[in-house]
Amino acid sequence: MRYMKLLAFGMMVFAIETTVLFAQGNQEAANATREGIEASKAKDWDKAIAAFKRAAQLEARYAPNLASALQQRATVYLSQGKFQEAIADYSEALKVKAKDADIFERRAYAEIQLKDYDKALHDYNEAIKLSPEEPKYYQVRAFIYQTKGDFKAALADVDKVLKLDPNNQDAQQRKRFLEAKLHAPPTPPPTPAGPIPNPNVHPPATATATPATKP
Repeated sequence: MRYMKLLAFGMMVFAIETTVLFAQGNQEAANATREGIEASKAKDWDKAIAAFKRAAQLEARYAPNLASALQQRATVYLSQGKFQEAIADYSEALKVKAKDADIFERRAYAEIQLKDYDKALHDYNEAIKLSPEEPKYYQVRAFIYQTKGDFKAALADVDKVLKLDPNNQDAQQRKRFLEAKLHAPPTPPPTPAGPIPNPNVHPPATATATPATKP
């Protein structure tokens, strides 16, 4: 699926927000943030996350840096095939930015790689609640429904994609596939092996022999 490939190879590059480091506020938090920014530039995500976590614990205004660094490390984990680790980082990022639809989507991508379609479906449901006019979320949710065999729900999502993005070629192709699936004639039951019994012919009753009475 074209969109899934774009999501995989174009997994975002996050900008670590350079929070103003003036003297006001908690100087320890400012120092930790400065340390996190330097570690981010070196792509030392473990060190950056540890520093940003300290800063966020001291002052909540530094929390967005922590969410960004967690997502950066999750992207690295995804490239290494470490999907559980990526899911854990996205889950931590959602504790900081609970209303970020894209984080739900990125976690769902990792869940799909593990074939955990129920959790991925839940995350796309959350993303759609937050951004109901974003066609890409319906597009992948349709893929999940199709994979689970729910063609009717998949078609409903594809129709929503086409309403929001009428020229979406992936959705157009999927719609044709799903309509063919839904309107295909039912598959006849398999023919049993061996002779087929006639349902109108019943086996003769078993005779019960009465022992002869001796005179």
